[in-house]
Amino acid sequence: MSDHLERFKRDMAGKTVGVVGIGVSNTPIITMLAGFGVSVRAFDKRPVEQLGDPGKSLIDLGVALFCGEDYMDHLSGDLIIKTPGMRFDHPALERARKQGSRITSEMELFFEYCPCEIIGITGSDGKTTTTSLIYEMLSRTDRKIHLGGNIGYPLLCRLGEIKEQDLVVAELSSFQLHTLRKSAHVGLVTNLSPNHLDMHKGMEEYVEAKTNLFRFQDEKDLLILNHDNAITASFEKEARGRLRVFSFKGDHGMSGAFYQDEAIYLRDESGKCRKLIDRARLKLRGNHNVENFMAACLAAADYCSENEMIAVAEQFGGVRHRMEFIREVRGVCFYNDSIGSSPTRTVATLMSFEKKVRLIAGGYDKKIPFDLLGEAVPNHVDKLYLCGVTAEKIRQAVLDQTPDFPIELFSDLKSAIEKAYEDSAAGEIVLLSPACASFDQFKNFEERGDFFVSVVKELK
Repeated sequence: MSDHLERFKRDMAGKTVGVVGIGVSNTPIITMLAGFGVSVRAFDKRPVEQLGDPGKSLIDLGVALFCGEDYMDHLSGDLIIKTPGMRFDHPALERARKQGSRITSEMELFFEYCPCEIIGITGSDGKTTTTSLIYEMLSRTDRKIHLGGNIGYPLLCRLGEIKEQDLVVAELSSFQLHTLRKSAHVGLVTNLSPNHLDMHKGMEEYVEAKTNLFRFQDEKDLLILNHDNAITASFEKEARGRLRVFSFKGDHGMSGAFYQDEAIYLRDESGKCRKLIDRARLKLRGNHNVENFMAACLAAADYCSENEMIAVAEQFGGVRHRMEFIREVRGVCFYNDSIGSSPTRTVATLMSFEKKVRLIAGGYDKKIPFDLLGEAVPNHVDKLYLCGVTAEKIRQAVLDQTPDFPIELFSDLKSAIEKAYEDSAAGEIVLLSPACASFDQFKNFEERGDFFVSVVKELK
């Protein structure tokens, strides 16, 4: 067992640990702790019988389960690992805190015990693509790279695999950052716009959470920011160590990357500037993906060669559910952008297409405005197909701009897909990019995207 995993196990010994949420990400953590002989209590809103085999396996391991509507009434433990989507000031957590419990999260614990450098990526849009690009670039080197955070398997459960010479590439949400008290060695913020305002008290709190990515850096660490985004540009003066910026709007004379004359350029700390690659060679389409690629290059630059960056640019075609081409039926092309869970992300996707599309949108209400989407839709969309809780809000935002714009509302996603196909002629595009989260009808954006794909594949 590695020294840092041994230290974690030693620190947990003799403690009662409570874990809130028995989902895909927390079940491995509960299993690991129980395997160490730790007294574990797991809490979940679902009744025990709905947990299925994972619940039975945890019971067999000796984990005490507290399930049902009153699950938080039983919250206790020397250490409580909260699920990322739960506010740190939840009344039950506050009560436990007053009773002496330490409230933490999987990501906080990982940052505390991780032995190697961490590259952390956050932002409102583009996090997953940028994170994946960095991972692809670094995977071409001799170092072992561990991908996690908001993507995939919990990093805390992989402590035993991680060595000092390795690198961790972690996508981090505002929920994971909210209570973090240790920053990434390389912190990258893609952009910031209103998002998750259903969970945060307001935009100020949301932005504040994001700054924990770099708030505790030192002079040796690196901060990478989007110079074109007003909020992230305002962070430049807060850099505690090295600073690099990226810009789609040309050269600002700063260390980093910029786009100019249909090409991407890099400028190092000495001020020396050189062209990296022509845009035409990038496999990813869209201006926002040019930004994502520039950001990734700046994060990977200290660990890999420019040739390795270029190879990824030419070969990396994107991540599932992100502008993913599904199929062509009767000359109609279908694209799945289920990851588009905010207005800014959907607008960026719309701008990536060279002609207007038939847009399917709507979903869970994160309490963010749709004004930006309302302005963009008439210029990039032929017709709008809306479903979900936010359908009426989006409809009104568009009609405020263009009163006669063609919009149709549906009770479910399947009906919207079928009607969009029925309306389409050969050569047209049907795009799912909801501008909203999926929680009103689906468990997550992956499930929503998979449903879209399944319906499209059945179209005759």
